[in-house]
Amino acid sequence: MRMRNKRLFMTLAALVTAGAVSSLAAQEVIVPTYRGDATVVGIPSKIVALDIAAVDTLDALGVELGGVPDKLYVDYLEDVAAKAQSVGTLFEPNFEAIALMGPDLIVAGGRSSDQYEPLLDIAPTIDMTIWGDDHVAQSLQRLKSFGEITGKTAEAAAVKAAFDAKLATAQAAVTGKGSALIVLTNGPKISVYGEGSRFGWLHSAVGLPENVQNVDAQTHGEAISFEFIAEANPDWLIVIDRAAAIGQDNQSAKATLDNALVAQTTAWSKGQVIYLKSANVYVAGGGIQSMMYTLDDLIAGFGPGA
Repeated sequence: MRMRNKRLFMTLAALVTAGAVSSLAAQEVIVPTYRGDATVVGIPSKIVALDIAAVDTLDALGVELGGVPDKLYVDYLEDVAAKAQSVGTLFEPNFEAIALMGPDLIVAGGRSSDQYEPLLDIAPTIDMTIWGDDHVAQSLQRLKSFGEITGKTAEAAAVKAAFDAKLATAQAAVTGKGSALIVLTNGPKISVYGEGSRFGWLHSAVGLPENVQNVDAQTHGEAISFEFIAEANPDWLIVIDRAAAIGQDNQSAKATLDNALVAQTTAWSKGQVIYLKSANVYVAGGGIQSMMYTLDDLIAGFGPGA
C-alpha cells in the first residue's frame, strides 16, 4: 500500500512538474526594445546574442549563451566566449552558422542593429540597442527584461540592487571634488563627450559636474584640440582610449595627452586623470557589469566619499 502511494505521489509530482514546465514554455513576455514593444514566447533555451552589452547583462544573470560574436573585447567575458559558438562579427553575423544552430531567440543591438531584418528571417529577434540620454534607465530596463525573458527575475533584482549600491558609492565619491571633462583618444586624435552623449551618464547619473556645457552629443564625440583642454582647465580628466578598447596598437591615451598644454590643467598638475578600462565602457557600454566596473574605476580614482 505504501509503495503504491509512493508511486502515485511520484506520478503526480511528475505531472505537476511537467505542467509547470509546460506553463513556463508557454509564457509570453512583452518587453520594450529599441524598435518598440516585442513579445517573446516561451523561455528560450538557446540564445544567440550579437550585442556585447546584452552578452554582458545576460551573463550577469547566469544565462548560458549558444552563440556570440567572435570577439567580445572585454576580459570578464572570456569564459562566455570559450563556451559559446562563434557566429561572426558584430557588424557581419554568420547567418548560416546562426541558422544551423536553430536558436529560440536572437538578441541584436548596437553595432549589430542594422542586421535586425535578416536575423528576423532566421528566428525571433529583438533589438536591445541602448542609446540616448537615459542610458542608465535603459540599461536597467534591459536587465529587467532579460530577467523576465529567461525566467530569472529574482537574479535581475539582486543584480540591480548591487548596481544601485555601487552607484550610490560613486555618487558620494565625486561629491564636492570639482568638475570633469570626458575625453576619448584615438591615436593622436581627441574628442570630448558631454552629458547627452553615450558616456554622459557619468555626469547625469553619477552626478559628476560637467566642466564644459553644451558639448555636441555626436556618436564619435566632438573633435577638440589640446588648446580646448587647456582653456577648459578641468579639475578632473576622465579618459577613454578607443585604440586600446578595440585592440589596436596605436598611440596610447597617456602618450597623446602628455604635452605642455594639457600639463597646464588642474587635472594634470594634481594627478587627477582617470583612465577608464576602455573596452568596458566603449565596447560593452550599457551592459550591467560594464557599468559597475566603470563605477569601480571612478570610485578608485576619486577616493572615498565624504
